Amino acid sequence: MAQPPILSLEGLGLQQGGRWLFGGPQPGQGAEPIDLHIGPRDRLALIGRNGAGKTTLLKIIDDRIEMDRGTRRVKPNMRIVFLEQEPDFSGFGSLMDFALVGDDAPAAHEVESIAGQLGIDMERDAASASGGEKRRAAIARALAQDPDLLLLDEPTNHLDLGAIDWLEDWLKRYKGAFITISHDRTFLKRLTSATLWLDRGTLRRKEVGFGGYEAWEASVYAEEARAAEKLDAKLKLEAHWLERGVTARRKRNQGRLEKLYQMRAARAAMISDTGSAKLKLANDDEFKSKSVIVAEGISKSYDGRAIIKPFTLRIQNGDRIGIVGANGAGKTTLLKMLTGELEPDSGKITHARTLSGVMIDQQRRLLEPDVSVRDILAEGGDWIVVRGQRKHVQAYLKDFLFDPKIVDTKVGILSGGERSRLLLAREFARTANLLVLDEPTNDLDLETLDLLQEVIADFDGTVLIVSHDRDFLDRTVTVTLGLDGTGRVDIVAGGYEDWEEKRRKPVAEKSKTAAPTPAPASAPSAPRSDKLSYKDQRDYEQLLAKIEELETAITKAEAILADPDLFTSDPQRFATITKGLENARSQKDAAEERWLDLAEKVEG
Repeated sequence: MAQPPILSLEGLGLQQGGRWLFGGPQPGQGAEPIDLHIGPRDRLALIGRNGAGKTTLLKIIDDRIEMDRGTRRVKPNMRIVFLEQEPDFSGFGSLMDFALVGDDAPAAHEVESIAGQLGIDMERDAASASGGEKRRAAIARALAQDPDLLLLDEPTNHLDLGAIDWLEDWLKRYKGAFITISHDRTFLKRLTSATLWLDRGTLRRKEVGFGGYEAWEASVYAEEARAAEKLDAKLKLEAHWLERGVTARRKRNQGRLEKLYQMRAARAAMISDTGSAKLKLANDDEFKSKSVIVAEGISKSYDGRAIIKPFTLRIQNGDRIGIVGANGAGKTTLLKMLTGELEPDSGKITHARTLSGVMIDQQRRLLEPDVSVRDILAEGGDWIVVRGQRKHVQAYLKDFLFDPKIVDTKVGILSGGERSRLLLAREFARTANLLVLDEPTNDLDLETLDLLQEVIADFDGTVLIVSHDRDFLDRTVTVTLGLDGTGRVDIVAGGYEDWEEKRRKPVAEKSKTAAPTPAPASAPSAPRSDKLSYKDQRDYEQLLAKIEELETAITKAEAILADPDLFTSDPQRFATITKGLENARSQKDAAEERWLDLAEKVEG
């Protein structure tokens, strides 16, 4: 390190719930004590699964939690400020009362200055303030204290896109050091220059920003898998699960992204050249028959202000619709109108007769702390019905990145992120053809976000998503509804970046041509590459369909094998299907590897 550290943790060990969370002596539970040195200008991303101890580590750095072993050294007169994920506003009359509490409180005029830039009235009643208002007030208090080291726990939660942009600009100019926990990949990529990875009780550091984290993570797991080849079968299986459960999922997601791009290209061809909401298809009858939500001339106003100006939209079965805009722009109003919860002032909303939905909102219902995971998912039993198919509860837990052994663990033991993931697991099991997600990424770690993207991509029905997570939208949606605060709803094929690109274009440029909007530049549809042979090009164009066929076969086989009586009633059929399932999985893995190799050549 070029300059002396401003804070060091040496030989850190901490017990929690009767076990060593990190730095403990037990094999597999962080056998090596943790050392951490923070430099005066460090920009650190703190990465790890929900429950790994990320927030706990920040609290140790802030001296809120005492270590069971180790030494904490801090540069004299250094100011550390901790922006908590969920600050406690209880007992405060106004947001300003919260900001000015304590011996280290900032000056009121400093708070007001930052609050004005964030667009928050600090005299707002704390009890009735929204999550976004409380978050901005907490940010104003933290930044106004002029910290030397800033600890940020999910700082973008509840912020709209404008506030996130402002915070990013402030941190780029900031002269001190910061450590941030965040699920927002775009935020992390733009700001961090080094990464701390908390994994199975061990803390690793690499002098590379979050943009290089996933490649680093994959290389570590691959090395562990190679090392495990020399050990016993149990360790082989564990390393194999780590490698396949992380890197293979991301490889599959590359194939899903390619299909998403193709869906965007098809959707772009349906949107008129003016960007209006009138969608068109060569066979309009066919298009209408696939429509699940039809909004015709709908609008909404409050107190004389137009929240949603009249527009028309047909949502097809299979669409992934993202809704973006600043807080107060009308995102929730639009979502409620599309789902039928709120009547429009003009126009009408028509839903398909077979439409049935599941709503997962940002105010996720609390789970009883004394109830077990088994009770939440399977009502105390061993089996859960997942969208009509029977599955063992422990196998389903593994699908959602849980250790199956937690099945009888009480909910109160789980971290906040793990409880959010458990709720997602329960809701995604329900039979529905409409999935409504309101800020679904809050409290989720990065691996759970990968899983959530995968579940959405595999969902057979229609998805409506309200989110401020730019990377999540870019990886997930086919159409973006952008609200600029004037009541206008822009409809763009693609994700958040496609909407931003459209907003940046001069109005005059839009009128240069009457041709239909082309597919987004980021959404190629099997481009021809001179780097590929004829056979390579043919494989590149056909493998995605092959992978989809294999996925369907795998799903069917797994559904049959879920029958607990099959082995005893028909052992020959059980053996045949099991062998076929293994073969299909092997073929699918090989096809994915082949397609990814070809995709790299094309992109290169």
